[in-house]
Amino acid sequence: MPKNKNETLCVEDLRHAEYYEMQNTFDNLYAKSKNGDIFTHLMDIILSRENILLAYRNIKANAGSKTAGTDGTIIKDIGKLPAETVVKKVRYIVAGTPHGYRPKPVRRKEIPKPNGKTRPLGIPCMWDRLIQQCIKQV
Repeated sequence: MPKNKNETLCVEDLRHAEYYEMQNTFDNLYAKSKNGDIFTHLMDIILSRENILLAYRNIKANAGSKTAGTDGTIIKDIGKLPAETVVKKVRYIVAGTPHGYRPKPVRRKEIPKPNGKTRPLGIPCMWDRLIQQCIKQV
């Protein structure tokens, strides 16, 4: 949802959310949040098949999806897997391990700035990006 009245949603974001039938879910959550409702079962929505596939689609559209993190995986590697395998793996990473979700270390890269200095950039692994996108969407 837009953060302020002047900000608009990307048409692609809406199209993707409608494609996976998540737009009504997001609209309902937004309306409830405006009423001050408290949410207790968001993990069911975060780990839903549709939300995971929507997250994959949104990440695939990013230019950074071709950049590997510490595990060397790029989005095309995940795209070669069957949808059900991706859903199962995301659910396992988040909720199936005894210690809970623990992101992998981030790959560091120094990016040059116009003034000649550099700034650090952290590149998470693709599975962590996918999980983060699932959470972000909800």
